[in-house]
Amino acid sequence: MKDDNCIFCRIANGEIPSATLYEDDDFRVILDLNPASKGHALILPKEHAANLYELPADLAEKAMGVAKKVGTVLSAGLGCDGLNVLQNNGEQAGQTVFHFHMHLIPRYKGDEKTLHMTWDPGTLTPEDRDEITSLFK
Repeated sequence: MKDDNCIFCRIANGEIPSATLYEDDDFRVILDLNPASKGHALILPKEHAANLYELPADLAEKAMGVAKKVGTVLSAGLGCDGLNVLQNNGEQAGQTVFHFHMHLIPRYKGDEKTLHMTWDPGTLTPEDRDEITSLFK
């Protein structure tokens, strides 16, 4: 279902013009207007879901296929040295538009000076391991 108040719904469904790279029955892939790097694209489902948790499982599966297809073309065509596939859920995770979307961010040698996507590795404690794995039993 589409949400008429959602800007990404309106873009995904062609109501607002965009630089479209790919489109099928379920998704539109556009260039980000505020790119992190040359070729930064957004995968937008045409159906509204605020985040991954609300996205129907079949669309979640299809989204990764679209990421592979578009990412392959971007990587080959732009000659980038890597590609981040990024998806945020919730404000604390960096989500600013509450319509599920995936970022495809081409990476180029030397861009780590201006494009930071790393963290300081922690340590998995036995207590955390046991607590988290118990969620799946």
